Amino acid sequence: MIQFILNNKLIKTEKSASSVLLDFIRYDQNLKGTKSGCREGDCGACTVLVGTLENGKVNYKSMASCLTPLGNVTGKHVVTVEGLNSEKELTPVQHALNEHAGTQCGFCTPGFVVSLTGHALSKDFGKYDAAVNSVSGNICRCTGYKSIERATEDISKGLKETENNSLDWLIEHKYLPEYFSNIAKRLAGIRSEKLPKGRKIIGGGTDLYVQKADETSDTDASFVLSYEKLKGISEENGIITVGAAVTANEIMHSDIFNTYFPKIKKWFKLISSEQIRNVGTIAGNFVNASPIGDLSIFFLALDAELIIKNSKDIERTLALKYFFKDYKQIDLQEGEIIKSIRFKIPVKNFKFNFEKVSKRTYLDIASVNTAVSYKLANSVIEDIHISGGGIAPVPKYFERTGAFLKGKELNDTNLQQAGNILLSEVSPISDIRGSKEYKSLLLKQLFFAHFNQ
Repeated sequence: MIQFILNNKLIKTEKSASSVLLDFIRYDQNLKGTKSGCREGDCGACTVLVGTLENGKVNYKSMASCLTPLGNVTGKHVVTVEGLNSEKELTPVQHALNEHAGTQCGFCTPGFVVSLTGHALSKDFGKYDAAVNSVSGNICRCTGYKSIERATEDISKGLKETENNSLDWLIEHKYLPEYFSNIAKRLAGIRSEKLPKGRKIIGGGTDLYVQKADETSDTDASFVLSYEKLKGISEENGIITVGAAVTANEIMHSDIFNTYFPKIKKWFKLISSEQIRNVGTIAGNFVNASPIGDLSIFFLALDAELIIKNSKDIERTLALKYFFKDYKQIDLQEGEIIKSIRFKIPVKNFKFNFEKVSKRTYLDIASVNTAVSYKLANSVIEDIHISGGGIAPVPKYFERTGAFLKGKELNDTNLQQAGNILLSEVSPISDIRGSKEYKSLLLKQLFFAHFNQ
C-alpha cells in the first residue's frame, strides 16, 4: 500500500510503485491541470511540487511528474495546480501571469504556476534570478517569454515584502490555500510502510522513464531517492564524500562544493533543469553510463573513486575512470550498488573548470562536454586530470594527455602538444549532435578554454 497526500486528499493505493505519478494524477484522480507533454522531463507542463517532512517542516521541490514513480512520493505531499487554486480569486502567481499576458494557449501555464509557487516556498524567495531559475524547466511555445519574465519580476517584488516566507505569511497573502498549514502534522501521521525491495534500483528515474517507460513502470524495483544511508555530503580527513542518492541540486547548493568550486552554480545550470536536478542522483548518472553524462565528466576530472557494496555489505573501492568498460557497460556486479563517491579535498593552487557545448545552451544533451583539474607550483603542473564526453563510447578519462603534462610548465607550446595527444586518445564518430570533425575541433578548443579560464 502506497500512501501520500495529493493536494488536500490522503491517497492509499495498491498500484505498482513503479508506475508513473503523472498517469495516476490525470487518469486515476482525474486532475487534468497537470499536462502530459513531452514525457521526457523537458517541457515542464507536468510539473508538480513534492513536499518532504524534514525536522517537522515540509520542504517542497518541483519535479517532473512524467518521470516520477509513485514509489518516490510515498509519505510525501504532492501538489498539482488544482491544489493551489483559491475558490474566489487568483493567487498572486496566477494574477501576475494573467496581468502580463504570460499565457496564450494555456497548455504550459499550470507548470509555470506550480514552479513559481515552488519559488515562493524556497529559501531564495524574492530573488529574481532564483525565480527565473525555478522555471528553467518550463517551456512555452506561444509567448516569447518576455511576458513571463515580467510576471516573474512582479512575483519576486511581491515576495520581497516579507523577510520570512513562513507558511502563515504565504497563506495570509493567498499564495497557498489554508490546508497547507496542517500538512506537516498529517504527513507525520502517515504510517510509513517500507516498500518491498526489488531487483531494479531506481533513484530519480530521470533516464529510465525516458528510455524504458513502459518496461520500468511494470518492474519490481527498490527506490533509493530518499534513502538516508545513501544521502549526505561530508568533508573529513582530506576527503569529500557524496552519498549515491545525492541529487545534482543538492551538490549545486552544497556549502562544501560552493566553497571549493565557486562557479558550480554556473556550471550546473548547464546540467538539465530545476525539476530534473531536484531528483537526478549522482549514482544514477554514473550507472546510466551515458557517453555524455555531465556528472560523470565532472567527477572524472576530480579523479574520484566509488565505494561499491554488495548484498552482504562487503565494500570495494574502484576509481571512477575504471568503472566505464564499454558503451553502457559498467563494472557493477549482480547485487552490487554504489554507496558513495569520494575525492580529495582541493588544496592550494588547485584549478578546476567545466565546459559544455550543445545545440541549445540549456536543457540539452552535450555535443561535447569536458572538465579538468590540476595543481600548479611555480607555473609547473604538479598533477592533472582531464575528462571528456561525446567523443567516445564511454565518458573518457585522458590518461596519456595528463601523463604528458604532469611535471611540465604550463605554456602554449606544451598545451599545443597536449592537444594533439588528446585527439590521438579518441576516435569520435559522427552522430545527431555533430560530425566527427566538428567534435574533434570542439574538444580541442574546449581543452584550451580550460586554461584560458
